[in-house]
Amino acid sequence: MAAAFLPGFLLGFSLILAIGAQNAFVLRQGLRREHVLLVCLTCALSDAVLITLGVTSFGAVAAAVPAVEPVLRYGGAAFLAVYALRSLLAAFRKTETLAPAAGVVTSAGATLTVCLALTWLNPHVYLDTVVLLGSVSTQYPGRQAAFAAGAMAASFVFFFALGYGARLLRPLFARPAAWRVLDLIVAAVMATIAAGLVFGG
Repeated sequence: MAAAFLPGFLLGFSLILAIGAQNAFVLRQGLRREHVLLVCLTCALSDAVLITLGVTSFGAVAAAVPAVEPVLRYGGAAFLAVYALRSLLAAFRKTETLAPAAGVVTSAGATLTVCLALTWLNPHVYLDTVVLLGSVSTQYPGRQAAFAAGAMAASFVFFFALGYGARLLRPLFARPAAWRVLDLIVAAVMATIAAGLVFGG
């Protein structure tokens, strides 16, 4: 279980660390202490649905068409390698910081609408969860559920830590240097998993 859970957790965590509109929104809600539970649950449960779809869909495709397995493996490795390189380059070029999004959302309904839009209308979320996590999960035959559970756990840990730890994180991630270190960690994790896909298959 751990052999699949941990890679799922690390990859899932790496994919959601990047500064983006969704994370900025979660941070803003956390700083305002406004509907934090609703926002964190919405983001994490949405990821869980998409991860489940990716793992089950890609597993079925790989079983029905065995020839697709190497395509998924090397394609996923190439994608991860590009992600790793991008994070590595960003670590040396990054100057921006993560700040709460502008605007005021007061009602739970309005907050939920914005959160769902930032999650489900973002094309990258499908690439990360359905395509990438789904393809990598095929490397853990019989343990896809553990891999998916790891990725889901990463989403829950990240979003709740960001939402409820926002006040503690704000001084740290107001500095570009903190994001440089984070980018280096993301690059290392993704490069390691990519190498595992290529040389362990």
